[in-house]
Amino acid sequence: MIWNQKIECMSRDEMRDLQSKRLVALVKYVYDRVPFYKKKMQDMGIEPGDIRSIDDITKLPFTTKQDLRDNYPYGLQAASADDIVRVHASSGTTGNPTIVGYTRKDLDVWAECVSRCLTAANMSNKDTFSVSYGYGLFTGGLGLHYGVENIGAAVVPTSTGNTEKHLRLMRDLKITGTAATPSYLLYLAETMDKLGIKKEELSLKSAVCGAEPWTEEMRQEIQQRLGLKMFNIYGLSEVVGPGVSYECDNQNGSHICEDHYFPEIIHPNTLQPLPVGQQGEMVFTTLTKEGMPVLRYRTRDICSLMEGACSCGRTSIRMSSIMGRSDDMLIIRGINVFPSQIESVILSLPEFEPRYMIVVDRVNNLDTIQVQVEVRKEFYTTETVGELTLKKKLASKLQSVIAIKADVKIMAPGSIDRYQGKSVRVIDNRPIKNKFAQ
Repeated sequence: MIWNQKIECMSRDEMRDLQSKRLVALVKYVYDRVPFYKKKMQDMGIEPGDIRSIDDITKLPFTTKQDLRDNYPYGLQAASADDIVRVHASSGTTGNPTIVGYTRKDLDVWAECVSRCLTAANMSNKDTFSVSYGYGLFTGGLGLHYGVENIGAAVVPTSTGNTEKHLRLMRDLKITGTAATPSYLLYLAETMDKLGIKKEELSLKSAVCGAEPWTEEMRQEIQQRLGLKMFNIYGLSEVVGPGVSYECDNQNGSHICEDHYFPEIIHPNTLQPLPVGQQGEMVFTTLTKEGMPVLRYRTRDICSLMEGACSCGRTSIRMSSIMGRSDDMLIIRGINVFPSQIESVILSLPEFEPRYMIVVDRVNNLDTIQVQVEVRKEFYTTETVGELTLKKKLASKLQSVIAIKADVKIMAPGSIDRYQGKSVRVIDNRPIKNKFAQ
């Protein structure tokens, strides 16, 4: 199923023409309304008239999360206060939160993009859909909520918490779709086991997942345990929220709503554009946003772009799964390590649960990495020989993948903290974080 046939199946030439018109209008809009962008462009010797097509986008300045924080709360807002009808905010744990205002048109565009995602996940007005993302300042809950209503499906705003009640509602209301973080779906599956609820008792067919990184191995684990099909949805509050891109039935890259969010891939150090197919940092420009548009926003997400029409019929460019983040990538003794690599190894071995914690530290000026991982009940043992065998097996495979020796710590089933929202899987205790510099 396709929600917007005209846009999602538009020819590449038509899409480029549409993007060009929208970029030209956007640049003039922010130049006239946002002093931050006007100064940035003037410092670079650029005027709105220099931007004539989408090909000129590389002339424009980048925007970073720090720029948003430095202009807290409304310094990057382009629309007048009278036109802002909703405000969301991202976490402010490392500084000011990023405040994002939305106009009525922004909310309509957002609902349109989420509708494309839900339709690609086989949802329609015949379905009942629970939203397990957090509501409130986080964009996940309300973002999915209004998308579900827009396609005419019945929305059940369960949010996070009270998982047992959620499971009863899933069973009794015959809920067919849900939106959640992958870690919450794993928690849901564990709770089902405790309550003795079988997946056959539920009517779930689709799960729309995002808000945290996950691997193909975790997808297979969740699909098998819950008896559904899992679809990726990608977004970030600085751009709009969930719905920037989405997977279709083929599960082969996420279709970008590129009529609204123009993608680029750059080298995270040189900031130079990279060709399609090459892995780098994703950058987005909001082509139609009124409240707080952003030019060339550096997401820090590492992925690549995928060209070519999909067999689903959509012609929009796709993005690969997120390999990691340029600012979350761990550099250990000069070696780049992504948590997703470690997760793939863990999930490739039948003895281990998809529950782990990566602890990085520095001892005597040498970086160390420890992987704490839960063993499945049927493989768990307190015998030294059995535990040592499991440690050696995982450590050997990890070293073959990440090219560095990791200390493996075997954990008892259920001993690692569960999260109903975004999971925490990396603790970096080094006094100086060894990450990509901005």
